[in-house]
Amino acid sequence: MRLIYLFLFMAPQALLYLYLRERLPEGARPARARLVRAVVTGVFVLFNLPWIFVARRVLFGSVWGIGWIPFTGPWVAWQFLGWVFLALVVVYLAVKAVLWLVGRLEQWRLGHVDRVVNFELSKASKDRLTRRQFLARATYAYAATGATLSTYGIWSAYHLPVLTRRTLVFPDLPVEFDGLTILHLSDLHAGVHLEADRMVEIVAQANALRPDLIVQTGDMIDISPSYVPAYVRAFRELSAPLGCVTVLGNHDHYTGVHVVARGVREAGHVLVLNDCHVVTRGNAALALLGIDDPEGWQFDDPQHWHIARALQAAPSGAFRILLAHRPGAWDGAVPHGIPLTLSGHIHGGQFYLPGFGWSAGRLITKYVMGHFQRGASQLYVSRGIGVVGVPIRMFVPPEIELFELRRAGGRRVDG
Repeated sequence: MRLIYLFLFMAPQALLYLYLRERLPEGARPARARLVRAVVTGVFVLFNLPWIFVARRVLFGSVWGIGWIPFTGPWVAWQFLGWVFLALVVVYLAVKAVLWLVGRLEQWRLGHVDRVVNFELSKASKDRLTRRQFLARATYAYAATGATLSTYGIWSAYHLPVLTRRTLVFPDLPVEFDGLTILHLSDLHAGVHLEADRMVEIVAQANALRPDLIVQTGDMIDISPSYVPAYVRAFRELSAPLGCVTVLGNHDHYTGVHVVARGVREAGHVLVLNDCHVVTRGNAALALLGIDDPEGWQFDDPQHWHIARALQAAPSGAFRILLAHRPGAWDGAVPHGIPLTLSGHIHGGQFYLPGFGWSAGRLITKYVMGHFQRGASQLYVSRGIGVVGVPIRMFVPPEIELFELRRAGGRRVDG
């Protein structure tokens, strides 16, 4: 059965190779045709070499062993681009078939048996492209566009996070916390795509904002425990007057809960797991409810049990903020009247189509990125800092957020 699945996944690449090898070269130019075939063969051999390792793991283990995720990601992206191109070819052929059928129907309607009315995407002439030329140019354009967008996406993924400033207004915010600034960091993913030097730069960027409080909503480490020491060295310098409060994400669990938890504490941060950390100013209390990542994944898990556990530790009358790695927890926060939920996890989907407003993150949650409000409860989903798998961010740059909490009707103090 595994062998059948393997062949099914490999088949599109083989079909695409055979199709392009046959259709791209022009017979009128044999020397160029040989060069085109050689280049096509070289590209497909190079980008499909990982199938050797993937086939071995599919047949004799699990291809999704977590240690392989950062390395299989770019290869998966290549497979995806190939499937997209095949889909475009199928659409092209389907349109041609429809036009041919329309031509036949038009011929039948006119009753001209000896006259063929055949609609074509292009007809060979001095002024028009042949179908072979059209396919070749479309393929080269697709490859050039893919290379350009990939270059931009890689640059964006490795760039320092952009800063989002936002004022959040609440009618029941205690006066003592009016004007409080909170820096939100999420999804650092310290690992092969974000190493020690960038961690140091991110900490410097965060400290320069001088927030009152810093919160982290999980996925500090990306799978490998070997990156925990570098995280500790860099994030030990992260500081704010009211401290740094952290919850864990799913990748922290993959890395090892105890290892990451120890690293967070060694960095001097407060780790909150289904509990509450209280910050006070005067007679007012701010309850930071931190919940752990759920064991069993489900679509937009509201995490009712985790939230109930954290609420038990919150003092009565405290202004509550929920820190949850997965944004679906907001569905559990709203019934409890929790004014603000901060989360991450989705990275904005890492792929976003401007104009269409669609992100790959929509396949995982309805809360992909940005600000949401339902009644008196608000949610902000960070685009995060790092990446998972494919080191690309297409039109969703990394982000850190600086929130200023304001009491509705309160006097704003700028400065």
